[in-house]
Amino acid sequence: MPGTVRIGTSGWVYPPWRGVFYPQGLPQRDELSYLSRRVTSVEINGSFYSLQKPDSYRKWYDATPDGFTFAVKGPRFITHMKRLRDAGTPLANFFASGVLALREKLGPVLWQTPATLPFDPDVLDTFLGSLPRTTEQAAALSEHHDERLTGRSLTTADADRPLRHALEPRHPSFASPDLVALLRHHGVALVVADTAGTWPRFEDVTADFVYARLHGDAELYASGYTPPALDDWAQRIRTWQDGGTTPSDHTSAPPPPPAPEGRDVYCYFDNDMKVKAPADAQSLAARLTPAHHGTR
Repeated sequence: MPGTVRIGTSGWVYPPWRGVFYPQGLPQRDELSYLSRRVTSVEINGSFYSLQKPDSYRKWYDATPDGFTFAVKGPRFITHMKRLRDAGTPLANFFASGVLALREKLGPVLWQTPATLPFDPDVLDTFLGSLPRTTEQAAALSEHHDERLTGRSLTTADADRPLRHALEPRHPSFASPDLVALLRHHGVALVVADTAGTWPRFEDVTADFVYARLHGDAELYASGYTPPALDDWAQRIRTWQDGGTTPSDHTSAPPPPPAPEGRDVYCYFDNDMKVKAPADAQSLAARLTPAHHGTR
């Protein structure tokens, strides 16, 4: 049984998209609704820059159709300022800020570390061990938020569901079998990031799902993907979806055994500067439909 594939964009509020991808005159408040009818997932990246509010998450939930999925980017305060250390209260604040209002539409949480942060096994092990693995655990953690969230927090979950995490490191020292072992121990996905060579690329499969971020293969955040490049990504995704791994020069450890139950795949285009991301996401998704590549 193959896993489920979700393909979308990193964010959706981009002025250059207006009148190009978004129809001329579409109100900004309707942009997420419009995008969510054309892709199956989106990364919330405003959460990286500042804590959002429960009402915002509720609004995003209501704007999207049944079956839609959000990935949520963890705060840079944790990854870039705290550098994964002493993250207890910041984690509580993050999960209290409204993330749980996404209910069944909540997908993986993305943790992107800065290029200046090297791999420290002890620090990373402690951080990963502190992450909630279910929405009930996240709710319990969120109750420990500080006074900044008083009166604007959500500390309950509507149901208990698994909670996934993915790590996108950007320092070359993360190319280590020790990292792969650590992520597999915690069940955290190592992000496959295509960054036009700006940052290291990692392709070890470390969890029961795969998380890919396509920032542009020729020009960071700008270049679109050619049809052959999209064909290549489609083939990689099919392999991951079927529980396999792809041959790569960007792995640090032996591959895991095949997963007979398949693996879910989340793939987000972040080449937004020249309005390439929405069309690339739709083109890649089309390549993964049975009508496009034949039945399994």
